[in-house]
Amino acid sequence: MIKKIKINNNHINTSIIIKSNYATKYLNFLSKNNRKIFCIVDNKVKNFFNDLDKKNIHFTYVKCGEKIKKINYYEKIYEKLLSKGIDRNSILVCIGGGTLGDLCGFIASTILRGVEYKLIPTTLLSQVDSSIGGKNGINSKYGKNLIGSFYQPNEVIIDTKFLKMLPFREIKSGYAEIIKHALIKDKNFFNWLDKNYNKIFNLNTAVLENAILKSIMIKLWYVKNDPKEKLINFNSRAILNFGHTIGHSLETFYNYNSKLNHGEAISIGMLIEAKISNKLGYLSKIDLNKIEEHFKNAKLKLSDKNIKNYNLLNIIKKDKKNMNGNINIILLKSIGKSFFARNVKFNSIKQIINST
Repeated sequence: MIKKIKINNNHINTSIIIKSNYATKYLNFLSKNNRKIFCIVDNKVKNFFNDLDKKNIHFTYVKCGEKIKKINYYEKIYEKLLSKGIDRNSILVCIGGGTLGDLCGFIASTILRGVEYKLIPTTLLSQVDSSIGGKNGINSKYGKNLIGSFYQPNEVIIDTKFLKMLPFREIKSGYAEIIKHALIKDKNFFNWLDKNYNKIFNLNTAVLENAILKSIMIKLWYVKNDPKEKLINFNSRAILNFGHTIGHSLETFYNYNSKLNHGEAISIGMLIEAKISNKLGYLSKIDLNKIEEHFKNAKLKLSDKNIKNYNLLNIIKKDKKNMNGNINIILLKSIGKSFFARNVKFNSIKQIINST
């Protein structure tokens, strides 16, 4: 059964379609118009489109990973697109996970000052998180996603059949963002996930699509209220960064290598930020215990040997949410209730991390 969400306000005009085994049909439909179609595709899924009529579509295949989110790789791709004749009437389609989506969205927003952009996310992580909301960007030596823009795809096609091609580690990585959405906004969703996470891990189509839909609706609530992350209250889009102050710092510390993927880093980040919430008097010990128990039962990443490393702690200081040397961080009041904590003293964060 097809699930369709339409968002149309002053900032966002996007349709999201959730349907298994739909991506090839969609591209065949798209190829029948008279516009040039340029697809940038993750190498891992290029065989997914063997039955596609490719005569009206230009394909560029990319070996993905965090390493592609660099200014030199960005330049390499847009020069290739220009050499193939992309123009302002062209359509750029990204088919891949979150890192490719970050790169393609930035290219779509800047090449020829912006071309029409469509997104087909192929990982659970990108389907529930990075494909929604229009954030894109590339990394700097100073941190993750420090160069980028806000640029919305006008269509997002979520085909759960792609997930059958993923290693289990990547499914769990995506699940980290699903549980994040529950923790920040919806206690009932958390309780449902506590009963159904194994069905998600086993790729039960009905349960999986429900989890994806619920995650998207939570993320959209924040995106619609604060599309460019300008607010600093409970409506702030920054709330979606729960777990990311610590998580992004871990990724930067490891130089975005395969020792720790995004979902694993965010899992560690959420647990530590839940502990910070408890130590600062916001989150009850009962709720903290429930969160820890769920993470253990679902076998999510719980900690990292370098969490107390001096260099990692210094990276936390450079998080883009921070101001005036203090830490701005997303914390929990309870399961399903979160807030933007401003001007938390760095030494308080450091002491709590060192005590974990």
